[in-house]
Amino acid sequence: MQGLTLERFQYRQSRTRRNIRERITGRLRLSVCRTLKHIYAQLIDDVKNQTLVAASSLSPELAGKLKTGGDIAAAEAVGKLIAEKALAKGLKQVVFDRGGHVYHGRVKALAEAARKAGLDF
Repeated sequence: MQGLTLERFQYRQSRTRRNIRERITGRLRLSVCRTLKHIYAQLIDDVKNQTLVAASSLSPELAGKLKTGGDIAAAEAVGKLIAEKALAKGLKQVVFDRGGHVYHGRVKALAEAARKAGLDF
């Protein structure tokens, strides 16, 4: 099996986003971006094309609490933080957009922490 090339990743990423947008049900999209050093999450309203809530391993709320931004502990902290921010704004129902990344490791940790903190997806 070939390694994951940039073209294949970009195709998978665009296919995932297209499928989620086709099924817009009035829910917000919890989008995840993962890099080697950090992880980012945001709640997006696709109808209005607006980002309502954002959190990352670089957020001031997490400054000094994380050893590094690129591990599972950081992903769990970001998942909990985005859920707290969303619930504070009265947002509970979301659709999870893994952004073409495999649902494993840091992406899975962020999703499970957000679910545990109260988001429904």
